[in-house]
Amino acid sequence: MTALAPQSLASPPMAATEGADLPAWRLNLLRCGYLLLVVGLGTQVWPGIVARHAGWELMEGVVQCMLGALSLLAILGLRHPLRMLPLLMFEIAWKAIWLAVVAWPRWSSGRMDEDTLATAFACLLVVIFPIVIPWRVVARSLFLGPGARWR
Repeated sequence: MTALAPQSLASPPMAATEGADLPAWRLNLLRCGYLLLVVGLGTQVWPGIVARHAGWELMEGVVQCMLGALSLLAILGLRHPLRMLPLLMFEIAWKAIWLAVVAWPRWSSGRMDEDTLATAFACLLVVIFPIVIPWRVVARSLFLGPGARWR
């Protein structure tokens, strides 16, 4: 009589091989990516969350709070760089979409204003993340590995 135990929270798909097949320099490079998020967002977003949030419009407040949450979760990436890889993938995805859908059309039509240009330059820092992500680990664990069973 064997029962299938639900997947433990302590052992998500990437936890079993948390860095076992990656050299230390590679894990530390990944940690640098998380540190960039923690420091960058910490200096840019958190002062507004703590002190100046009263004057935010609805969507500005949503964006600032989401970026604040991203920075808090990136702290976990310093300790668990492989488990938090979806966080870096989210960062790549939203910035790539924003650059393609907002910045590129404005730039190509000559309607790029100062604020959009500043945001585009900040978003272009996303080129760092595809370099630090160990894509073989992502492919093996998220795309090729077994998924959680459906109930």
